[in-house]
Amino acid sequence: MGEVFRAGYGPVEKPMSYPICEFVEREFSGLDPADPQYAVRVVDRILEEGRRRGASDVHLQPAPDGLDLKLRIDGVLQPCGRFPQRVAANIVGRLKVLADLLTYRVDVPQEGRIRAVEQDVEMRVTTFPTLHGERAVVRLFGGSQRYRRLDDLGLPEDILTTLRRLLRATSGAILVTGPAGSGKTTTVYACLRELARDAEPQRSLVSVEDPIEVAVEGVSQSQIDPKVDLDLATAIRFMLRQDPEVIMVGEIRDRATAEAAFGASLTGHLLLTTFHAGSAAEGIGRLLDMGIEPYLLRSGLLAIVCQRLLRALCCCAELTDAPEARLGLPVGAVCVPAGCEVCAGTGYQGRFVVAEMLVPERTELGRAILSRSDAARLEQLAIQAGMVTRWERACEAVRAGKTSPAEVRRVLGFNDPPPIGGVSQG
Repeated sequence: MGEVFRAGYGPVEKPMSYPICEFVEREFSGLDPADPQYAVRVVDRILEEGRRRGASDVHLQPAPDGLDLKLRIDGVLQPCGRFPQRVAANIVGRLKVLADLLTYRVDVPQEGRIRAVEQDVEMRVTTFPTLHGERAVVRLFGGSQRYRRLDDLGLPEDILTTLRRLLRATSGAILVTGPAGSGKTTTVYACLRELARDAEPQRSLVSVEDPIEVAVEGVSQSQIDPKVDLDLATAIRFMLRQDPEVIMVGEIRDRATAEAAFGASLTGHLLLTTFHAGSAAEGIGRLLDMGIEPYLLRSGLLAIVCQRLLRALCCCAELTDAPEARLGLPVGAVCVPAGCEVCAGTGYQGRFVVAEMLVPERTELGRAILSRSDAARLEQLAIQAGMVTRWERACEAVRAGKTSPAEVRRVLGFNDPPPIGGVSQG
């Protein structure tokens, strides 16, 4: 099922011996809030801890009597403590200074970047006015060389082989879907790196993004700018005049962008993009609901990859055959999280990907797209054509003791029924 990784970084250092919920109290209780350098030291230490623990996001959430700090680690928000109300504005203000934002504007959303060259980590800072003050969120991106190639993502071998074959195509669209935080952009960047490194002869690679998250060598990257009416759809149309062969669109968000993107995929361009959808089949259904003509999907779509990130159990996991621990999954004895010093009491360390790939090609599935069949019918036909679903991959990971039923249900939910019976691996 692939290696365990965290937020695109290298190995995560061993956590402190105390629980993460005590971070604020343990690290900052000895500092004097009246010290002019207080906010500087606090912000530096928070960002250092976020990088050290492999967090993908740092949340500073205003509360009636303080400022709550939370770190998103392995996809889960971990409370780290609360700063007193009197220092909340100074802490958020320090972040705004680092990100070159307007410190005197606390009534409008703002977005900026912090670049920490020595750690090779880029950070995107966003602020938003709330009832109790400004909320700040820092998204941490691993540096350019730390973003992974396809071999390092942990994709199933059957998907990896098919994806590599499709990346050699000269036209058509490859969509990577899933909810926010499922690793879609990391996968698309890995595809770009694969093309930039291995394409023979060299191909013209361009991207249109909002925002550019990390620089990719060999790719001409552009960022949209609403202030000059440069949106994604407009950028795609102008980019087509720049003699591209491969176009990466950061995300399909509306009908205009979808039409421009799929139009490009039918005119001799390979398109890579991301799209929010719960499953590969649902991705097709959502595009049809947006008003995209079925013939565009039938002719232009090479594949849809849908992926999720599941937390991997720590070495402290315990084996149980209690039926209630299975949470309705078709599995036998399962491993469940216990918690220890190594995993900071969470029972998990790192994450791995589970994915499914829908490839229409010239099958009954393609005809079902033309007839606007619903997502359930499309998924049924894809399974008949050999697609291994996200549920099957997840249940196999549970059987292998790699993750727990509770984690599968947390990520995939209780609404969709799990597969009945065994799992066939491609």
